[in-house]
Parts: sequence; C-alpha cells; structure tokens
Amino acid sequence: MQYDKISGFSDEISSDITIQFEVLNKLGIKFFEPRGIDGKNISTLTCAEACALKSKMSSFDIKASSIGSPIGKIKLSDDFDAHFEVFKNVVSIAKTLDCQCIRIFSFYHDGGEWTCEERSRVFRRLGKLIDYAKENDVILLHENEKDIYGDTAERCKDLMENLYCDNFKAVFDPANFVQCGEDTKKAYELLNRYIAYMHIKDSRRDGTVVPAGHGIGNVEMILDALFKNGYSGFLSLEPHLGSFEGLADLELDDFMEKLPKSGEGTFMIAHSALCDILDKIF
Repeated sequence: MQYDKISGFSDEISSDITIQFEVLNKLGIKFFEPRGIDGKNISTLTCAEACALKSKMSSFDIKASSIGSPIGKIKLSDDFDAHFEVFKNVVSIAKTLDCQCIRIFSFYHDGGEWTCEERSRVFRRLGKLIDYAKENDVILLHENEKDIYGDTAERCKDLMENLYCDNFKAVFDPANFVQCGEDTKKAYELLNRYIAYMHIKDSRRDGTVVPAGHGIGNVEMILDALFKNGYSGFLSLEPHLGSFEGLADLELDDFMEKLPKSGEGTFMIAHSALCDILDKIF
C-alpha cells in the first residue's frame, strides 16, 4: 500500500539534494525530512540557500514534512543563548519551506542519574523554545533519543504531561526506545495520546538497526494501533542501515540483488519493509 504521508531522511540516500529528490520521485514519495542538504546541516542554511532549496523542492514536487533539526541536541552545560539563535534560524527556514513542524530533542547532561535541578533546566529551555514556537505558529516535535532527558518512555511522559500543547508534541521512534532498553509496547501505551509523528526505524535487542518489522520494536503493532485510533500523520523513514552487515541475510526475495549498492539501496529496503507492513495493516 502507498500511504500518502510517507516521508524520510533522504540525506541517507546521498548528500546531494538532487539525487535525494530523484530517488524520492522514483519511489513515489512526496515528502522529505530535511536534515543534510548538499553537505550542510539544515540548521545552517542561509535565507538564500533556503529559498534555493524551496525552488528545487517545487521542481521535483517534494514538500517538507518536518525539519530534521539538531535543536536540543546539546549539553545543558553548553551555551543555550547561541543555540537559541540557531533555533530562530531553523524557524525561519521552516517558514521558507512552508513546513510547520520542527523535530527537536531535550538536551544531554554529563551522565549518571538526572537530577531535579537538571530536569528544571530542561523544562526551562524547552519552555523558551515552545514560547517562540507559539509566537511563530510552528510545532515542535520531540524525538526520544538515547541519552537526552526524554530518552525513556517515563521521562517522555513527564515532558508531555507538563508541556504538551498545540506547539509541542511527540515523535515516536521505536528503534530509539529499544536501544534504551525500553519495551515499545509499554512506551506506546504511555505516550499514544501525544504522538503526532512516527519515525520508521526498528532495532534488534543488541541495538542493531534493521528494516521495520525485522527487529523487536513492534512497528506493525504500533502502526496498526495508531491507525485504529485515527492517526493520519507522517511515517518518516530513517533507515540507518549503512553499517548493517546482516542485510544480505534478510528474506527479501530477489529484491536485494536488484538494489543499487549505495544509500539509495538501503533507503529502498527501508521503504519496501514499511510498505509490507502497511499492506498487512490495510
């Protein structure tokens, strides 16, 4: 089945944005999650570069589902004022690209148990980001990423119970939860009411990223439950398969032999695995 809101981190295909869009067109994917653009991070683009990207998007009939920004992926001890300036540029880029959503994180610390003081600093920083998002009518999507404050389901729930609003919602990434030792079924039960965006990434118990449905992330179950609850948001492919030596062992018929030996090939594997799951669900 071709779900009409499939997107993805197409910089995993190539750093060249033209090649990214050519492959997305080939797969019939109408959206992308901009992160790496011709070797530059999306957050560093100038106004002129963002306008040029928008023009290229239009020429390939591609739209942005969410900005794959690095906002919040710094330590609490790092300079937040400087980081906030980067964030303001990301918001400007989002507007140029006609994209309302921006992926963010909830900060690293120096390790060990999170303290009450560190939690308070996380909330203050996120509060400032959310206030600016409200002023600019953008939606911040928090991704559960290993080692940030919101890496476990319980801490993601803590963020959502206190900060969830029209401008701050949750990304659910099954593989990231697995890599944090979390049960994705329990994580889904805790967070389903807050999920506004899905990253399609699966993982084995040892942390190895695999195509959706080939790990223990319960991707099919979670997507099925989401759709039954009326979900109509994006499914964003984040393959992370470049270093996966077990690709050749997967039972994908003769599909493997026909794939390009590049990021295009692994992206196509990720897309095919998602489509297989959607065929089962629908």
